[in-house]
Amino acid sequence: MSNSCRHVLLVDDEEQILATSKLALEIGGIREVSMISDSREVVPFLEAHQVSVLVLDLSMPHVSGLELLESVTRDYPQIPIIVVTANDEIATVVECMKLGAFDYLAKPVSPGRLLTSVQKALERCTLSNEITSLKQRLLSDNLEHPAAFAGIVTRNRQMRSMFQYLEVIAGSRQPIIITGETGVGKELVARAVHQLSGSKGEFIALNAAGLDDHMFSDSLFGHKKGAFTGADQAREGLIARAAGGTLFLDEIGDLNELSQLKLLRLLQEREYYPVGSDLTRKSDAHFVLATNRDLQARIAEGKFRNDLYYRLCGHQVQVPPLRERKDDLPLLLDHFIRQEAEALGIPAPGYPKELVDLLETYHFPGNVRELQAMVSDAVPRSKSRTLSQEPFRQAIATDLGQKPQPPQAELKDDASLLKKLEAVWGHFPTLNEAEDLLIGSALAAAKGNQGIAATMLGLKRQTLNMRLKVRREADND
Repeated sequence: MSNSCRHVLLVDDEEQILATSKLALEIGGIREVSMISDSREVVPFLEAHQVSVLVLDLSMPHVSGLELLESVTRDYPQIPIIVVTANDEIATVVECMKLGAFDYLAKPVSPGRLLTSVQKALERCTLSNEITSLKQRLLSDNLEHPAAFAGIVTRNRQMRSMFQYLEVIAGSRQPIIITGETGVGKELVARAVHQLSGSKGEFIALNAAGLDDHMFSDSLFGHKKGAFTGADQAREGLIARAAGGTLFLDEIGDLNELSQLKLLRLLQEREYYPVGSDLTRKSDAHFVLATNRDLQARIAEGKFRNDLYYRLCGHQVQVPPLRERKDDLPLLLDHFIRQEAEALGIPAPGYPKELVDLLETYHFPGNVRELQAMVSDAVPRSKSRTLSQEPFRQAIATDLGQKPQPPQAELKDDASLLKKLEAVWGHFPTLNEAEDLLIGSALAAAKGNQGIAATMLGLKRQTLNMRLKVRREADND
């Protein structure tokens, strides 16, 4: 489950350059670095080991760098090759690029320049592996690690596709952004990513909603002793606790501009400052972030940074709302009923099929969390072995009753809606005709269940029965 695209091979006949290059990469967080000083050993090494990036000196005895560049790009086209040489003549650069070099560095190479080039090559390697893996999973329709998703109750095809994508990207060192409405289960998805990633550290979560910059910085980065009034001793932040693990930041769409800037630095440089300290610290945590906000809309409003958004959008996961996965309602209903009954120490009640029909007509603005709350309210109220539908009807009716009515001006201006209504009858509909249409549509959506249809229409069942009786009598006349 861990990402294998991290192995860098350094090839140079100068031992000192190999040692300093390896140190620069390790300081930058790249741990798996191999070194070869004899160019004749490169091909046998590639045959025996999986290499993600090759950093190759051109001027070497025995087998030249150009010969190796040509043979490796031919036999191992998936490996990005970074060429390093003291000769920076244009002709040499052009020849290397024609042979397939990923990048070209002229000696002396600064540690920062080397690290940046290797990181970009690793990102390309990771992306290539992810695309290949995703294609294989989509073709096979299998999950390699279904246990990681045990906490998410679903049989929905859209959710399964999301799981397949998560299996591909979970090992990436790039941040993952999870979007979706309130209550869809974004933290459950983040926990699945943590399990899939193979991280040995903890899963640490921070909800950023309502946090000002001081609270955000202190919670995440910690502080040194004396940083502010009351800071009697130094305290590690959540980012330190997430070392070797996963840091989950929820509701990042609500962060203020200063906190966004600090988050950008953390994601980009993997560096941060504890509050009151001028010494940077490094982080090797896996970053998973979430929001229920439309970040592009926030950017348009001037409330979210463009550069932070682009840093986040490499791996985006959209969790569908419950109204788009109605096929999960029976599974979720069973799950929450058993869960609530177990918590209360009572036998789990059954439920009539009509309850699922009722729930299928509802749009669930609060998503899975709202369904769970409905079940938590209904199970203790149950007086028999069968769950009553009444608590669910009341919850749905309450929500429908709280929906703001559209302004009359908006209805009058909606020419397309009026044209559609006129097309049904060939003229502007009367109130009776509009009522017939609404009642008929509600009954169709409720599969003929008058109680459910009445709830959808905001009527009592007796009122709907009376109106249906009037319609039948009018039809018979």
